[in-house]
Parts: sequence; structure tokens; C-alpha cells
Amino acid sequence: MVPAPDDSNQPDPVPAPDVRFSYANERTFLAWIRTALGLITAGLAITQLLPPFDVAGGRRLIGLPLIALGVIVAVFSLHSWRANELAMRQRRPLPSSPLPAVVAVVVSLAAFAGLVLALFEGGR
Repeated sequence: MVPAPDDSNQPDPVPAPDVRFSYANERTFLAWIRTALGLITAGLAITQLLPPFDVAGGRRLIGLPLIALGVIVAVFSLHSWRANELAMRQRRPLPSSPLPAVVAVVVSLAAFAGLVLALFEGGR
């Protein structure tokens, strides 16, 4: 009879988190991806379809930050999803994410730029 291998030196495997938490993490990731697609689409529509402002480059002033933000959100949402999944598997608190604050600031700045451009449109 062959003795069973001694696994006493091996660390205990970390159990997988409750599947509901993994699914919730994935839904959050997909929501961020939808947000990224919406930002990119809005930025492209603004730069290509909006009538020009009196200020040269006005459409780009509003649209390009939204496109860039969409790219940033897409990249960092993957990072956030992975970090959350790892934290759940290691039974650690979930890390905080700067994404909501970044999105709020950039969208607010783009909206403010649009407001200023619209207010001064035709003012010449």
C-alpha cells in the first residue's frame, strides 16, 4: 500500500467567493464598459455631428475629453474588476476606485465648456 502524499506543507486553498458576488462584480464591470462606450460615442458625435461653434475647435474641446475618458474608463474598469475579484478571493476589503470621481469631474468640465461655448455662440 502506497502512503498518501503529505500535504501538510501546502497552504490551504482559498475558497472561491460566493458566485453572486462574482456576478455582481462582473455586472459592475459591464456597466463601466457601457459607460465607456457611451462616452466614446458621445465624444465622436460631438466632434463630428454637432454644428461648429464660433470658437475654432469648440467641438473638439468638448468631444475629445469625453473620448479620452471613455478609453480610460474601459482600461481602469478591467483593472478594478480584477482587483475586486482578487480581494474577494483573498477575503480582503474591496479596494476603492477613483473612476466615479474622475468621470464626474471630466463630464462636468466638458459640460461646462459646452455651456460656455453655447452661451457665447453668435455673440460676435
